Amino acid sequence: MPTLDDILEHIGEFNFFQKQAFCFLCLLSAAFAPIYVGIVFLGFTPDHHCFNPGVAELSKRCGWSLEEELNYTEPGLGVPEDIFTRQCRRYDVNWNQTALSCMDPLANFTSNRSHIPLTTCQDGWVYDTPGSSIVTEGKYYKHCTHIIFLSIESTPATGPEFNLVCADSWKVDLFQSCVNVGFFLGSVGTGYMADRFGRKVCLLITIFITSLSGVLMAISPNYASMLIFRFLQGLVSKGSWASAYILITEFVGAAYRRTVGILFQMSFAVGLVMLSGIAYVIPHWRWLQLTVTLPTFFFLLYYWCVPESPRWLLSQKKNAKAIKIMEHIAQKNGKQLPANLKTLSLEDDDDTEKLSPSFGDLFRTPQMRKHTFILMYIWFSGSVLYQGIIMYMGATAVNLHLDFLYSSLVEFPASFIIIFTIDRVGRRYPLATSNFIGGVVCLILIFIPDDIHWLKVTLACLSRLGITTVIQMICLVNAELYPTFVRNLGVMVCSSLCDVGGIIAPFIVFRLTEIWHKLPLILFAVIGLLATGMVLLLPETKGKVLPETIEDVENLGKRKPKNTKIFLQTEKSKDMGN
Repeated sequence: MPTLDDILEHIGEFNFFQKQAFCFLCLLSAAFAPIYVGIVFLGFTPDHHCFNPGVAELSKRCGWSLEEELNYTEPGLGVPEDIFTRQCRRYDVNWNQTALSCMDPLANFTSNRSHIPLTTCQDGWVYDTPGSSIVTEGKYYKHCTHIIFLSIESTPATGPEFNLVCADSWKVDLFQSCVNVGFFLGSVGTGYMADRFGRKVCLLITIFITSLSGVLMAISPNYASMLIFRFLQGLVSKGSWASAYILITEFVGAAYRRTVGILFQMSFAVGLVMLSGIAYVIPHWRWLQLTVTLPTFFFLLYYWCVPESPRWLLSQKKNAKAIKIMEHIAQKNGKQLPANLKTLSLEDDDDTEKLSPSFGDLFRTPQMRKHTFILMYIWFSGSVLYQGIIMYMGATAVNLHLDFLYSSLVEFPASFIIIFTIDRVGRRYPLATSNFIGGVVCLILIFIPDDIHWLKVTLACLSRLGITTVIQMICLVNAELYPTFVRNLGVMVCSSLCDVGGIIAPFIVFRLTEIWHKLPLILFAVIGLLATGMVLLLPETKGKVLPETIEDVENLGKRKPKNTKIFLQTEKSKDMGN
């Protein structure tokens, strides 16, 4: 009985149909980028200080420039380490007194500024930005020399405002963690949906929910509703990406499967590059969110453009439908199915007993336990460093859009590095080297002065190149280290730690940066270098047949005993010769 791969070899493993489907589905991979790392632009926190109506009136009366206004009225100036005071506190004085001097207004209260009491930003904040983010939700007011973005506290008259700074700055971290919680919880549900109802059904349903929740997030009237729609987007969006990935890899022949999978991930980098340009043109977060979301409704046209996976249909014993789709593929490729094709199967029939996977199988034997724990950590560390470096560059950027663009471009060579090294050098050493680069460069960044910005960006891009290679390569390595009957479960369980890393990464970056702006780099370096050592404990899988049983896994990496022959040399007795 011919298998599906046998038929694909006859009608085309990567011809017109597969190339067309690949281009269609790569658009979805690119559209996933704003969901995964859109926090860089949606949640950026510009420099800010307390708004004070009395100061605004005094500044207008005295004709101050913005710099003069800040110099005369803002606490914490001249102390670079005291960012919190400068951004979250104001002098508790009455600025409406007519006797205040325009040259040194605080001299009317005391000769020493440090003795003046401070209070919180009771009237809101002024943000130094030409656009808006979820942090700076508010309105503009005009300074005598500048247009400034003003965000005021919530009142019945003004409605709810976000103001995610100072005491509420942790809510930005929660915004990004929320989508990763959705990834974590939704992976099981969408995975089950794809296996139970089909890849195409799962793809279309998750696309619709992702698009709808993205639009609702853009028009959210308050933080709570925005968080709910952000979570909902995470719950299904990773499922749509995974369904598209599975579809395209199941359409192509075995010889092209690995390359197509890597290039599909590379299209995500295209989305990153496009995101930086769109965010530059559209600096207001609500319009930006709508711009990157509304086009995704067109992906519902996949209903007519992309068929169901014939492999899934065969697994569900729907052979007639599978053969019909194979005829469609053959027609698109200008080929014909074999005339004697009556039946089709996933693989050659044999009498091998079908094994049922269980969670306990991942920890049943010493090698399985070792592989599971190491792979979990590599997924976790890769996610922390990947998302962490992106958010850290955004939080410390001099030019947010250019720095993001530069770091996004390095994802392209990462894909080509994998394609050209994985079958020549192997898996283990490139994976370990990539982890090492990602970690050690973070360590070097700690010692680079802040004023050498070009060098900081270059090194950060190098670190991101390393960790991007890790993220793309671990998918392949993970699958090769588990036996067939538990392979999907093993990948699902281990990769779930990627989402756990994404949940804590925003808190690592934004909270530790407030303590010391280079503190996250220390943690990134430790995590990356530890992952380097753990990768070296895994066996090399280059040129190895995929393991079918747990016993095969236990024998991975073990050298076969040499066949030694013992020769017994005897010497004929001279007496026998006589």
